[in-house]
Amino acid sequence: MCGFTKPPLPLFALVLSAWLGVSAALAETVHFDSLDGTTRLRGLLQLPDGPPPFPAAVFLHGCSGLGFGGGVSALYSSWARRLNDAGLAVLMVDSVGPRGMTSTCGFREAGRRMYRDRPKDAYGALLHLQSLPVIRPDAIALMGWSQGGGITLLSIVSESIGRPSPPPEHDFKAAVAFYPSTCDTTFQHAPYTSVERGDWETDTPLLVLHGGRDNWTKPEPCRRFIESLRERQQPVAIVIYPDAAHSFDAPNVRLQRRSAPVLADGTRPLIGTDADGRADALRRVPAFLKARLKVSSR
Repeated sequence: MCGFTKPPLPLFALVLSAWLGVSAALAETVHFDSLDGTTRLRGLLQLPDGPPPFPAAVFLHGCSGLGFGGGVSALYSSWARRLNDAGLAVLMVDSVGPRGMTSTCGFREAGRRMYRDRPKDAYGALLHLQSLPVIRPDAIALMGWSQGGGITLLSIVSESIGRPSPPPEHDFKAAVAFYPSTCDTTFQHAPYTSVERGDWETDTPLLVLHGGRDNWTKPEPCRRFIESLRERQQPVAIVIYPDAAHSFDAPNVRLQRRSAPVLADGTRPLIGTDADGRADALRRVPAFLKARLKVSSR
């Protein structure tokens, strides 16, 4: 259970977390159950300044995990600080460590397990936050990157396999997906959702942010999918930054090829910060969330 104060941490934890990018002085480790029925998840809860209760966002990491050695990568910690500054609490969910896994990039069976189980992690995180007196239960968003972005779509779809039955009184009120995997008509249906192909719909406003140079989770299938949803009056939008690659919103990452995985065309993923795309995302996402979660200006 989260308290109203932020507990002190030993010096070694502060040094380690600074190296990893997480603001440990603000983050509290919490544990809660996935709705998969078997996994006790770990998360880091980071509260903003000011009086509670707070609106909140659940973070779903990509296939590389939340961070090395139980910490948090600078990508997620920088976003947590940004949303804290906007008045939101953040719960960063570790979906791989509690399952005895590390990276699930490029591993088909592990990936299938993630797409099957992680929507249940998302709803486990929602229910945990809604149990805390410091959180507004009616003002919680979902935010995911890469694999976590794909899980975001699979979680908010009308017939999500992650949503409990009966559904919670208050569902996710907004969602943001960065360069999401499985963002196309091929994957957003059974067995990873309960909808048939072409029937995807949601009540949760969704913002997708993508890079035009992304060769890992390619933007064009995602653009076609999101545009088809817009034609059916779904509350979705997509922004594509033409010069941006995968992980364009990470702070200070030089443009480079990852060593793994090897993609289907024999190339390796191109990743790196895009200054213009990141700057726009840092403005756009808090504004999107604050409007839909009804967050007062700070």
